[in-house]
Amino acid sequence: QVQLVESGGGLVQTGDSLRVSCAASGGTFSSYAMAWFRQDPGKEREFVAAISRYGISTRYADPVKGRFTISRDNAKNTVYLQMNSLKLEDTAVYYCAAKRGQGALNTEANEYNYWGQGTLVTVSS
Repeated sequence: QVQLVESGGGLVQTGDSLRVSCAASGGTFSSYAMAWFRQDPGKEREFVAAISRYGISTRYADPVKGRFTISRDNAKNTVYLQMNSLKLEDTAVYYCAAKRGQGALNTEANEYNYWGQGTLVTVSS
């Protein structure tokens, strides 16, 4: 059983940068591919980015390509999402998720086994 705790959300302005983190405990962190999803009230949870178990492969949703970077530090059991050039439409609760095993980096939420509680990112003009 893996526990995930996100942190680093907050209120920023358009064009600013922000890094959110997700600390994992209770499992072997390098056994899991990790991902970030986000959800705006009234909308479905959407995929943002994913990273393979050892950080060799990454995958991004089109709206964040070139602006967001996912990374991980297996020694610290932490995955990060660096968000640059933030836009109003990036406002959402950001969730990290863990997926057991190997294979392709999935973009579907139901492919992930464990979830954090989320951290709110609000972008204002």
